[in-house]
Amino acid sequence: MLGLPLLAVVLSLLPHTGRAKTVHGSFDSALAWHSRGQHIFTFLFHGEQAVLRVRISNVAAAVGKDAALYLYQDEEWLKMHGNMEEYSCPERLSLAQISIPLNQTEYNYTLPQILSPVAWYAIYVDRYTCLMSYEDPRTDEITFQVTLLNPDAAGNPFDHFGADESGLHEFFFLLVLVYFVAACIYIQALWQTIKKGGPMHTVLKVLSNALLLQVVSALANYLHFSWYAKDGKGAPFIGSVAELCDIASEVQMLYLLLSLCMGWTLSRMKKSQGRPLQWDSTPTSTGIAVVAVIAQVILLVWEQFEDTNHHSYHAHESLAGILLIAMKICLAVSLAFGLYQIITVERSTMKRKFYITFAKVCVSSWTLCYCFLDIQ
Repeated sequence: MLGLPLLAVVLSLLPHTGRAKTVHGSFDSALAWHSRGQHIFTFLFHGEQAVLRVRISNVAAAVGKDAALYLYQDEEWLKMHGNMEEYSCPERLSLAQISIPLNQTEYNYTLPQILSPVAWYAIYVDRYTCLMSYEDPRTDEITFQVTLLNPDAAGNPFDHFGADESGLHEFFFLLVLVYFVAACIYIQALWQTIKKGGPMHTVLKVLSNALLLQVVSALANYLHFSWYAKDGKGAPFIGSVAELCDIASEVQMLYLLLSLCMGWTLSRMKKSQGRPLQWDSTPTSTGIAVVAVIAQVILLVWEQFEDTNHHSYHAHESLAGILLIAMKICLAVSLAFGLYQIITVERSTMKRKFYITFAKVCVSSWTLCYCFLDIQ
């Protein structure tokens, strides 16, 4: 499908970060000075025994630079970043709820009781961060690993998932189970229907391919979160495979629906009403579908670059996400209009029933469901 090789390259190059994870890297004094604090993580803690575990490699260098981690709750962080000009560097540091000096190899910090889930932001700061001009400390590199843990069902700090991602592992397990049960029930009948051919043959093949991609995406997400539950890192490559399959499924469905919809709309009078679901769209309708697919690929890539929390589900809070929602709504309206015109002239009860079911699944479930959930 058009654009998928580009998406595969983009997803492989994007940093695999997320809100719930084991973070590792190196502290950068230059970056901390430029940004008035090097952002290390964002995590939604909850409960009574939430733990932050920090390990560093070069204690002597950290002590020499007065290195520390400063933690902010969501309210203070947004307040600080909403009015950056109003606060000097020392004033911004004074807003932090917690400061952790990096003067030992390993540090375990238990956060105070958190009644409701709240986002915590951590930045790295040292003695060079608030200077008027940067001075290169010329010290050895300080590498770190930060493990973020929430209490599990027993109250022990073993849960790597943030409050915003709690339950995802179980959700994808149930989703894979539902797909497996549905496949056992319907796959034989579907295969026989596809083998028979007929006016719905191409549509059923494309729908089946899109659903298969969704199944692969769900399975890959389940495997990723299974590993993630153990080490807080997961399998970023498998996570990218899940996202690529999800995007491929969306693009395939978009091209199918636009081809059918534009074909019905632009060549309705020329086509046989007995074969409206054959994929015989005009060059004009094919061109519109191709342009729409390219636009969706561009928006998806744009959203990936804007969303630093790289995963296969999106809040669609950016401009690219809003445009994607608008595109889906326009597609749903156009498809519903085309289907309505076909249903009004169709005499076959069986085909009319198929069109109505097709409209419910593709317009309501596939196209509009994501939009309304994202808006909520």
